[in-house]
Amino acid sequence: MKKNINTNIERRYRLTAHAAPLTYILPTRHTRRSALLYFDEENNTNRALRYASNQKSPFEDEQDGNVIIEPVIFEDGFLTVKSTNPILQQFLDLHPQKGVVFEEINEEKEAKESVDRLNVEVDALLKASDLSIAELEMVNKILFGTNVDRVSTAELKRDVLIYARREPSHFLEVISDPQLTLNSKVSTFFEKGLLKFRNNRKDVFYNTSSNRKKMLTVPFGEEPFYMVSSFLQSEDGIEALKMLESNIEE
Repeated sequence: MKKNINTNIERRYRLTAHAAPLTYILPTRHTRRSALLYFDEENNTNRALRYASNQKSPFEDEQDGNVIIEPVIFEDGFLTVKSTNPILQQFLDLHPQKGVVFEEINEEKEAKESVDRLNVEVDALLKASDLSIAELEMVNKILFGTNVDRVSTAELKRDVLIYARREPSHFLEVISDPQLTLNSKVSTFFEKGLLKFRNNRKDVFYNTSSNRKKMLTVPFGEEPFYMVSSFLQSEDGIEALKMLESNIEE
């Protein structure tokens, strides 16, 4: 049988977003129309629930025949049950509509969840603020498909900050993706002149003091930075990546 909850405190409940109207009468006894059953794992049986204010148990099989049935009403979507009514608290805790039609308000838990959400939002905003121009461009391409050649840096940063505030968890997932880090490095290689486009951006060439050879030809319709990133992840490109990284560090 389910362990009894602590009934020495006042408990508050509210209707969930799926429940209507704001004034709601909760079913308080088991009927064919409204099944109020609790599965007792200890005895492997379904037990009927019934709220009777003059009884000592919310289980019908533990009540006598002289029951006083009272309605349980949510006013303006809320219900408060004082510690002086432990049976109703137990009944609501066992009620099959708990978590569906109504839920218990746990202010401490909700406050902690709010703090956690705010911390994630702060982390996301800080990360967004620290992105380099190359990273800003890459994140905009990934999140919004932005043509960065037609957008100012201020607009790129604004859009990323707004997204980081609205969807902090997803934003942090995106920027922690190793592929994004590599794409950012590729952008840096071009910015530093270590890689060069030729033939109307169809070919990519190395442009270091020791290597001016052709890296690859960009297939028609493919994104050049993506193709370079893919090559640098391949078996043939690992040494090239190390060489380019060492040139940045010099």
